[in-house]
Parts: sequence; C-alpha cells; structure tokens
Amino acid sequence: MTITEQQATGTDFSTARSIVLQENERLLNAVQPDQWDRAGQLLTNARAVFVIGNGRSGLAIQMAAMRLMHLGLKVHVAGEVTAPAIGSGDVLLAVSGSGTTGSVVSAADVAKKVGASVLAITTAPDSPLAQRADEVLVLAAADKQDHSASITSQYAGSLFEQSVLLASDALFQALWSKEDQTAERLWERHANIG
Repeated sequence: MTITEQQATGTDFSTARSIVLQENERLLNAVQPDQWDRAGQLLTNARAVFVIGNGRSGLAIQMAAMRLMHLGLKVHVAGEVTAPAIGSGDVLLAVSGSGTTGSVVSAADVAKKVGASVLAITTAPDSPLAQRADEVLVLAAADKQDHSASITSQYAGSLFEQSVLLASDALFQALWSKEDQTAERLWERHANIG
C-alpha cells in the first residue's frame, strides 16, 4: 500500500502500523529463499563471522550477530576493540542499503584481500559492495535518498533497516531449526554481566 503525501499528513498509529507491516511483508515475500539458505550455509561453515554496517543498518546487523552468537557461532562486530583480524575461512556479513558506504566497501576489500568471503545485504545488486561479494542478498527496499514514495512511504532507509532485521531473524530461525539445540541451550549463551 502506497500512500500519498496528503494521506500521510493525517496518518494515525493504526494506519502507520499497517503501512510498516504491509511493506515488510511485500518485501520479504519477494526475497529469494535459496539465496538466504546459501547464506546460512556460508555463515555456519565459517571459521568466524564478522558483521559491519553503519547507522541503523549497523544496529540491525548487530542484532543479527547476537542471534548468530546465541546459536553458537563465533561472531565479531567489525570495529569493536575486541574484534580480531579477519582472515581466510571467515565471512564478512556486510550491510549497506546503497552498497556504496565507504567503510563497508573498504571492509569488503580487506576481507577479499585476506581470503575471507563476503556476504552482502543491499538494495543495489550492481553496487560496489555487491561486486565484491561472494553472495548478494538483495532486499528490494528504497535507497535512503529515494524520497519518491514509489517503493516505500516510510522515511529514508527505514524499510531496508527493518527488513535487514526481519530477514536475519528468519535466517536465524531456519538455522536454529536445523540444530539440535534447545532454547535453554541458547539462553546459556546470553550475556550475564554488564
């Protein structure tokens, strides 16, 4: 459902909720499940997983990183002081709606140089990030600079950022269903200090 600027002016919470839910349902129903299944294999077979993204995209992929850690994978947030060097056998999970975010593209360059795999999540399948990636997961949301409301009536990159989290949670759910781990086992990996 796309709404006009005039309709958006008087939108109440109930209408806004419908917009957010319907846009995410449409977007997530359009992804290629086999690509996400391959991405899951790449992540679970990695020596370690590193995640990178900026702004709200970065926050969304950090939430995904936490769930992958709960699953028992070795996961690091790039740029954190305790993150080690990325190397051969590792996977960089790189998120950029435009696929042009400088720090994310640079991280992909470093990852490729040392023999790590790059898994990109983006709206732009022909972007610099996508060109560096071994696997590209396209989320057909609007770029944050697209203010046309032709793809989303939400502000900036909201739909992309939401879909990064929701698709990542769906991927986690699929991976967990293949593991012989109870919810209690995952809970043991939750942070218990701080």
